Amino acid sequence: MKKCVSDLTLIIGIVLAHLLLFFTFEDKSVFWYMYTASMLLHISYTIVKEDVDDQTSFKSYLFYGICSGIILFGVFWAGNDLINILHLPFNNDINKLYNRFSPSEIWHYIVLILVIIPGEEIFWRGFVQKRISRHLNHTLSILIAALLNASVNIYSEFMILPFAAFVSGIFWGWLYKWKKSIPLVIVSHLIFDLFLFVLLPLR
Repeated sequence: MKKCVSDLTLIIGIVLAHLLLFFTFEDKSVFWYMYTASMLLHISYTIVKEDVDDQTSFKSYLFYGICSGIILFGVFWAGNDLINILHLPFNNDINKLYNRFSPSEIWHYIVLILVIIPGEEIFWRGFVQKRISRHLNHTLSILIAALLNASVNIYSEFMILPFAAFVSGIFWGWLYKWKKSIPLVIVSHLIFDLFLFVLLPLR
């Protein structure tokens, strides 16, 4: 753990992520502009500091990416049903999240596919988790990277969002550790978001 704390490149990246997401969520009216710009900076920082892993064939990462994206959405769908059945106090948060942050214009979907989804996976898995794994075992690396990923979402003021980021972070972190392929987790994330926002939105 001390080695992680002393990894200045990692610490700077995490502080940068917190600063960028703080300003991104500060003004909801410019969320899509700010989040796109933030992800471009995340991608740039990662590319300068790390190599992007791709150790899986095209057919393999498409297959595993599509299947895993569907599986993760199934987990979220089941979780949403559980919230409704148990009358847990998260329905209002989920409704507000969809109203405030769901893509609503064509350019939102374009930057989601081309910038935001790749940026999240390149930074959180391809940079943060990868660097932590140099100092700690893989299980701890996945867990800590997922927690850090969740932590930047506290600025949204909806506690369901950090929890969702933590769950998906563990899932995609494990997938990345297993296949060592950023394109694979990007495809998985893309399929998950396709279901979440277009095919079967939870609200």
